Amino acid sequence: MSAHASAGDHHAADGHGDHGHGGGHGHHNAEYPFLAHHFETPAQQFDSAKLGMWLFLVTEVLFFGALFVGYAVLRNRYPDVFKYASAYLDTTMGGINTGVLILSSLTMAMGVYFAQTGRKTALVVCLWLTMAGAAGFMVIKYFEYTHKFHVHLVWGEGFYKPVTDDGGLQAAELSSKAPVPLAPAQATMSAATVTAQQASMPAFVQMPAGEQTAIAPPAEGPSGMAPAVIDAKAAEHAADPATHGDEALHLQDASMPPNTHLFFAIYYAMTGLHGIHVLIGMGVIGWLIVRAGRGEFGPKYYTPVDLVGLYWHIVDLVWIFLFPLFYLID
Repeated sequence: MSAHASAGDHHAADGHGDHGHGGGHGHHNAEYPFLAHHFETPAQQFDSAKLGMWLFLVTEVLFFGALFVGYAVLRNRYPDVFKYASAYLDTTMGGINTGVLILSSLTMAMGVYFAQTGRKTALVVCLWLTMAGAAGFMVIKYFEYTHKFHVHLVWGEGFYKPVTDDGGLQAAELSSKAPVPLAPAQATMSAATVTAQQASMPAFVQMPAGEQTAIAPPAEGPSGMAPAVIDAKAAEHAADPATHGDEALHLQDASMPPNTHLFFAIYYAMTGLHGIHVLIGMGVIGWLIVRAGRGEFGPKYYTPVDLVGLYWHIVDLVWIFLFPLFYLID
């Protein structure tokens, strides 16, 4: 056997065997059919591929780093907003998602080991478990997002949209309405009563102190919620300001600080981008499952499994930072 092939055997025995589509400088190396023609040894190809993945992951860190800087700026400028709005996130669901991703990292690492040792069945099982963890994470995130969309815990003007039986009115629509004449009962209200009524309105329809608004108060509250329930939730909040009652009542919460929507803007930007990376990870893990089922990975060739494992660990690491920064603010 040539010196070149012997060197390849040595690297493969050390767990550095690698891949390509041709043999040593061509398509004639039957022992290493995945060795690309522009690499001299499997180890060289493996090292090159791993360096390329690390460079890619550096760009991912820079990508998320810009958002982390944005988070830091907003939290430093609006600390009361972040402390208040964080209570609207479900810590239990976030904690479960954290555990799911940590376990999926474990199964991914085990999959790399089984690929290196040539244990095909164990590799396929670990890849499927990793896929299940990713899918579970996305299912939980789906329920979190849809609930918040339903109760208008979103970014921008939509956050301040009154939740009414008929869908409510946006702030711009309210401001464009002609003044509503005061009803006789309102005309005879004392100044204190008018001020109290005004204070209960959403921020975008409140008038400066000392002025009386002609804009009718928003409807009674969230769709399908009886006034008695709203009153009970308001009483609950009055008794314990640390609780917000039902999330759909954020517009009726007098303690809500201005610009609360900014918290949800950065929350959706960062967790949404992370979710996209999870979906991409599911795609490449599925690709590995197909190839592993064909028996394409073993001690001489496991580079794709190793590289996808690196990517998946970085995705999980990003969430480990996101969870406390959003869900555990005190």
